[in-house]
Amino acid sequence: MALRKPSFTLGIEEEYLLVDPRTGELVVEQPPGLMPACKEKLGEHVTHELLLAQIEVGTGICADIAEARADLARLRRTVAGLAADFGLAIVATSTHPLASWRTQKSVDMERYRILTRDLQALARRLVVCGMHVHVGIEDDDLRIDLLNQIPYFLPHLLALSASSPFWEGQDTGLKSFRPTIFGDLPRSGLPETFESYREWQRLLEFMAECGVCDDPTKIWWDARPSAKQPTLEMRICDICTRFEDALTITALYQSILAMLFRLRRNNQRWRQYRPILLNENKWRAQRWGVEGELADFGQSEMVPFRELVGELVALVSESAAELGCLDEVRRASEIVARGTSADHQLRIYREAREAGAEDVEARRAVALWLIDATLEGVPD
Repeated sequence: MALRKPSFTLGIEEEYLLVDPRTGELVVEQPPGLMPACKEKLGEHVTHELLLAQIEVGTGICADIAEARADLARLRRTVAGLAADFGLAIVATSTHPLASWRTQKSVDMERYRILTRDLQALARRLVVCGMHVHVGIEDDDLRIDLLNQIPYFLPHLLALSASSPFWEGQDTGLKSFRPTIFGDLPRSGLPETFESYREWQRLLEFMAECGVCDDPTKIWWDARPSAKQPTLEMRICDICTRFEDALTITALYQSILAMLFRLRRNNQRWRQYRPILLNENKWRAQRWGVEGELADFGQSEMVPFRELVGELVALVSESAAELGCLDEVRRASEIVARGTSADHQLRIYREAREAGAEDVEARRAVALWLIDATLEGVPD
């Protein structure tokens, strides 16, 4: 029997930080009326995250990138507007240029109390935000087959999303520091490989039986089968400050999966590589972002990222055209040309320092830019 084509539906989750719009400082306490106001407007599409300084949104199940664009724009603008009603602003960045994790407070909910109890300082350090993208893959075994192949492409998506160059008030020298913080958690990093969906289920059952982990949502891999929906969830990315960048990465991920399905339908597949090789590319994406090189394992050589992105866009263009997201996919080359949020944050910081600003004021200039950039280009 022929393998049924997946729906390739989309869902996007974004995590925002709440800041003082005058100073750019990260808040410590969330106004008690803010989340009820968000819930009244957005219902289940908005929720708490671990910290009081965070808010998470999630689109509905979207048929295509146009629907995802409209839904995500509505969520960003609505949360930003409600935050403004309470004297706050939101920023879409994976780390904050001024904040320290030591001053932050967690949300008083059972899930977060348990996380903080179990993970201790690892949980308290999670002043990081990300973007997760779900793509509908209804066939269980196909979802696992694509999970096995997608890690090759995850470093490319991470590099395009980089927005976390600062940590604890310091320029880390990395374009994406968030994976370093998140990677200290158990059950994190690149996903394992499985022969079948049943093998994945057996692992979950065994972990629960052993008492290691009885909640599959606490498997925090860079990509994972969703525990709640028939989707393959991509979790490696920083949150994109620029709205259009988020749509480009979403479309690129969707198109990669469609390309891999096309190969499968022709009895082909993408070659799998050892984790040590994939992790090397992940590290290089963290360190240099779009300005660096990644290893092309097929050619056994280092290749400038800009060239790899051009090749990737060409590789998935047929699938992107079928999905109606070719324009968004082609914008990946624009991200490389002008730089990511991390590149722009560092440029603002260094220009301010060269102009004579003190370190903290230079980082404050970055925080204030993030406020404006988070809503720049978001459709009304």
